[in-house]
Amino acid sequence: MSHDTIPARLQEQGRVRAEQGAYHIKRDGQWHGTSWGTYAKEVHDAARALIGLGLEPGGTVGVLGFNRPEWSIFSMGAMSAGGAPAGIYTTCSAPEVAYVISHAGAAVVLLEDEGQWGKVQAELDNLPLLKHVVMMKGAPTLTDDSGRVTIHSWEDFMATASAVPAEVVGERIDALQPDQLATLIYTSGTTGPPKGVMLSHQNLAWTAQIAGVMVEIDDRDSSLSYLPLSHIAEQLFTLHGPATYGHQIYYAESLDKVADNLKEVRPTIVFAVPRIWEKFYAGIRAKLKEAPPLKRTLAAWAMGVGEQIVDLENRGESIPGVLQLQNRLADKLVLSKVRAALGLGNLRFAVSGAAPISPEILTFLGGIGVPVREVYGQSEDSGPTSFNRPGRTRFGSVGPAVPGVDVRIADDGEICVKGPNVYLGYYKNEAATADALKDGWLHSGDLGKIDDEGFLHITGRKKDIIITAGGKNIAPKNIEASLKNDDLITEAVVIGDRRKFISALICLDPDVAAKFAQDNGLDAATVHEAPALIAAVQEVVDATNVLFARVEHVRKFTVLPRPLSVEAGELTPTLKVKRKVVNEAYADTIDAMYPKD
Repeated sequence: MSHDTIPARLQEQGRVRAEQGAYHIKRDGQWHGTSWGTYAKEVHDAARALIGLGLEPGGTVGVLGFNRPEWSIFSMGAMSAGGAPAGIYTTCSAPEVAYVISHAGAAVVLLEDEGQWGKVQAELDNLPLLKHVVMMKGAPTLTDDSGRVTIHSWEDFMATASAVPAEVVGERIDALQPDQLATLIYTSGTTGPPKGVMLSHQNLAWTAQIAGVMVEIDDRDSSLSYLPLSHIAEQLFTLHGPATYGHQIYYAESLDKVADNLKEVRPTIVFAVPRIWEKFYAGIRAKLKEAPPLKRTLAAWAMGVGEQIVDLENRGESIPGVLQLQNRLADKLVLSKVRAALGLGNLRFAVSGAAPISPEILTFLGGIGVPVREVYGQSEDSGPTSFNRPGRTRFGSVGPAVPGVDVRIADDGEICVKGPNVYLGYYKNEAATADALKDGWLHSGDLGKIDDEGFLHITGRKKDIIITAGGKNIAPKNIEASLKNDDLITEAVVIGDRRKFISALICLDPDVAAKFAQDNGLDAATVHEAPALIAAVQEVVDATNVLFARVEHVRKFTVLPRPLSVEAGELTPTLKVKRKVVNEAYADTIDAMYPKD
């Protein structure tokens, strides 16, 4: 019996929209499209090739690379063969890459280029299960001198499909079960290595379906794929949503080219982390400051009209006729030109997620006709828990619960979630699963409240996970522990929540610092400011950064004049850091490491 799954939906798109565009890539300065019929065949062939390499139902593969058609084809092929892909962030260090491949038990991994192969090659001794490496298009011809793995070019990999009967893939897709593992999303916990979130075929199919219903997606829509595909949110926008609704995807050339690509493809749907929207906000404000007085006045009037419009739309109220006329004039004179300059001229729906965003920025963007809807959720519930949708939006909240999903607040303020989108558990981690999943309720680790109109508000986090302005979840304890491995440092507090980059407050070991001062002829009272001491700490920071992904690198640090203490209320009696107290006590010091734009 065939079930409603993402692989089944994708093959159906290949049949009913055989000639319509599915995805586009830019090559030689031009955008080139691929039809749904061809895309479906590519996925079908990738599944055959993976089966030929030994992928059995329940098996796993790894994927490491920037957003490319090969990423999608390989991952969808693995799912179609009954397996589960595990995406890996491109910025991960070699040990982090090896951890995911090893923990997932992947025998086959897809890599973007020689640089990513270098990470895998350096860790081959720790990857006994890995047998095959497939390279994306354009990668140089590579060989493994150790003979440990077989390296395939993309073309050679796809050509091996012919050795497997075509009907085998159809049988595998038909055999997929709703509660069967479909994909692994690796996400950092508060401590220790990342955990593999197990999402089922039902999780993905149901979530993609309801997401499209909320924003009324259809095959006329398009979006730009550029955020990490190892994240469930981008997978919904690039993989599962299109397979469900048949809309088109444009693959960005690179992160540096996103702004240019937006202007070229003018997508109707844009999903971005807060940092992207903040850049739009800062850019528009900067240009307004430089504009002549008359233009500034006109823009202020137009945006004021736009803000009135979005306020009424957010509440689901009708727009008075006079205001409609004003809005048409404001849009013609100012707002449409601003949106076009940003590449948002065709925008129909904008979403912000993965980290909190300022209501001030949402109001400002709404004023130019870009109403950004904030979504809240996590990998463990397939992406969305709540969503500010048209007619039910309140800036400053993360919206009402997604239809079909139950949200409640526990006695301690923790947000708990139950619904068809809640995950199967953590891969190979029963203890963590039991801790987070109780009686079908996902305990999110976030604190929140629900107002009298049903809007969810995030008030904090039970755990110490940092979410950067770019939406990356970072476990500070791992970085802090590495920094404290050096005798010079007795305490390190990593900073970065809602910030552009990671920084740290460093406390010196009094005895080691005193000896350092003595050996270098420095004043013990001011040794924390001495260039020689700062240089020594920098060496420790540099050594730590090598162990982590780029986004986890400590870019700046400040050495505090004294250690944290229990007496000052900065440490618990068991010497655990009270982060809130430290952040408040050293707010000015922290802010000094993050100069304003």
